[in-house]
This record gives sequence, C-alpha cells and structure tokens, in this order.
Amino acid sequence: MKKRTSFPNVFWVSNFLELVERFAYYGIYMGFGIYVVEHLGFSTGQLGAIQSIFLAISYTVPVISGTFADRYGFKKVLIVAYLAYIPSIFLLLFTKSFSGIALTMLSIGFAAGIFKPLIAGTVRSVTDGSNKTLGFGIFYAMVNVGASFGPIIMGKLRIISWNYAYIAAAISITIGLIVTIIFYKEPERTVTNTTLGDKLKEIGLVLSDKKFTIFLILLGLFFWLPFWAFFNLCALYIDNNLDTVQLYLNIKSVLGTHVANFLSKVGEDGNRELLGETIAHTGYIIILFQVMVSKTAEKFDGMNTFLTGLFITGIGLILIGIAKVSFPAIAILGIMVVAVGEMTASPRIQEYITWIAPKEKAGLYMGTNFLSIAIGAALSGVVYTTLFGYFNGINHPEYVWYVLSLNMILGIGAIKIFTKTMGEFKELG
Repeated sequence: MKKRTSFPNVFWVSNFLELVERFAYYGIYMGFGIYVVEHLGFSTGQLGAIQSIFLAISYTVPVISGTFADRYGFKKVLIVAYLAYIPSIFLLLFTKSFSGIALTMLSIGFAAGIFKPLIAGTVRSVTDGSNKTLGFGIFYAMVNVGASFGPIIMGKLRIISWNYAYIAAAISITIGLIVTIIFYKEPERTVTNTTLGDKLKEIGLVLSDKKFTIFLILLGLFFWLPFWAFFNLCALYIDNNLDTVQLYLNIKSVLGTHVANFLSKVGEDGNRELLGETIAHTGYIIILFQVMVSKTAEKFDGMNTFLTGLFITGIGLILIGIAKVSFPAIAILGIMVVAVGEMTASPRIQEYITWIAPKEKAGLYMGTNFLSIAIGAALSGVVYTTLFGYFNGINHPEYVWYVLSLNMILGIGAIKIFTKTMGEFKELG
C-alpha cells in the first residue's frame, strides 16, 4: 500500500477556517426565517424573496471568485471575503426594513460566495493521490460540524437577543480573518493568468453542449430546488407549526435532560420548547453516518444511486409533513431520512459530473455545477416559501412538504425520460 502523504499545516488551518465560516453562515441562515417572520413580522412572501436573493448570490459568485483566487492568491481573496463578511453581518444589528434586510443578506451572500471555493481549492492544492479522499472527508466533516453547531449556539443566544446571535457570527468570522492573516500560508500551486473573460468563455463553451445544459437545468429544478426549500422552511415549520413542547419531551426521553435543555428554551407558559433551528438541518446526521452511507452507495453506479437518493429524500419530506397531523417526533425521523437521501444523492451527482467531463476540464464542469445549484436556490424561496405561506393561511402547512416530495419524485421521471431520449452520458476514465 502506498504510504499516505502527511498534510501540511495549511491544510489544518484551512479546515479550521471552513468550520468557523460555516458556523457563522448556517448559524445566521437556519434561524433567519424565524427572525424575519416571527420577530420582524415580515410575510413569508417577503422572506422567500430574500432567501432567493441570498442563495442565488451565494452560488453564482463562486464561479467568478475562484478565478480571482487562482490568479491573485487564495490568501488575498480570503481576506477580501472576510472584509465583506464582517460589516455585512453587523448590519443585521441595525437594519429592520425589508429593503435593508434584503440588501444586507445580499451582501452576506456575496461574501459567502467569494469564500466558498477557496478552502476546497486549498485542500485540492495540498493533497495528492495518497491522501485526497481522507483530506476531502475531513473537509466535508468540518462543513457539517460548523453547520450543526452554528444553529444550536445562535439559537440559544437569540433567546436572550437576536443581536447576540449576530454578534457571535461576526466574532466567528473575525477569528477566521485573524487566523488567516497570521497562520494561513499560500499553498504551492501553478499560478494561472486566466482572466475573468477567459473563464466566462470557457463556461460558455461548456454550456454550448445542449445536452449537458439541459441536464444541469433538470438538476436545478428537480434536486436543488426542493433541497434548498427544505433548508429554507424546516426551522420555521418546526418552530411555528409543530408542538415544540412535545418535541422537547421526545428529545429528553432519548438523549436526556441536559441535551434537551441545551436545544430548547423556556416558553411563556413555563414549559420548555424545542428551538426549531437546532434540529432542522442534516449536518449532525451526516457527521455520524456519511462514511457508512458512502461505502454502501459506492457499490452501485452513479446515476442510479443519485435517483435512489431523490426517492429517499422524497420519503423524508412526506414524513416531515405527516408530523403536523400525527406525532411531532415523526419530523425528526423525516429529517434523518432526508439526510440519508442527501448523503446518497449530493456527493454522487457531483462525482458523476466530474466523471462525464473530459479529464482536463473536470474543474470547469464542476464550476458550471454551481450554476445548476443557483437555479434551484434562486427559485426555492420565491416558489416554496411563498407557497408555504399560502398553505399556512389555510391551516395546512404540511401540504408544502407533500408538494416538495412530488417535485423530488417527478425528478426521477424527468431524468429517466432525459436519458432515454437524449442518451446517457459516457463516464470517462
């Protein structure tokens, strides 16, 4: 067996930076719907518009920011990202109008978009064939650790004051800035002179392949759209529409009083209530089960595994809806099933795209995948958060989860029709 190359210091530094950035990003985002609707009194339609703007920017900017990082250096662009991040987060302390909040979240999304490709790019630069699988596994774990603890810690802080939650996010990003300045060393790599114009021409060339472009659109509409709608809505749905006192008792019976108390608050009637954002995501489940799911999934071909992931996710979304009309704890089961679907589908479809790309253009094809994510992300708020508001108005908020599941399941049929009519992609070695 080939000896594994040890990781340089910058690998560990960059993974720490990923953890603190995801802590801030998801800490803000997972509770944002609760903040805007319950605290500021905005409509779900207004919330959906802000969510769509935020996510669209978050997933289109990386297509550009990666080019600047390749040309001017990762460290310089990381510092730019932090300098955009910190004042944008602090604006949340002062802006309360719809236009102010929208512009603030646009700025945070822009900063997150600059940051997004930089740590993955660093990990790719400092790993080789002997350690890349472990390296990206550690990186993915840091993403989910930050995404899990951010909502929990900021959920506890917002009980005292929403400002405390946002200050904690700003402090987290400031720590990242300081660590970057002092400890981040530019990784050795081939510096390119590719301009933004060159990059856009390359993307245009990839998108001129109509078959591949249609495939990206299908992924955007039938996977990333309901995927992001889940994250947009789940915390608000749990907090507003489920019996959070009963959920607290359910958590207490399984994990004990200390854990349940940490994930909850004392309500106005003196009973403890679970905080919606503390469980309304998949990060903590992915940390525990990603390796097991990946080992099972790797035994099957890419496209069938992806479609299986869509089906599993669809089942999980139905369970979240059923929780409203039966037992609230079924929502937790639903989130766990959605997590299994995500672990099955998301890594596999991204791996699939790299394998259908010519080897020398794998990175470019993955860059265009951000556009696919952006399509679904941009539509998720204006379509599904608005629809959730309508269903909530007729006292059937659970219906949105059934529609989301149908969206996911229809994707299986759409992609099967696509491959039958236009042919399967050939995976290249």
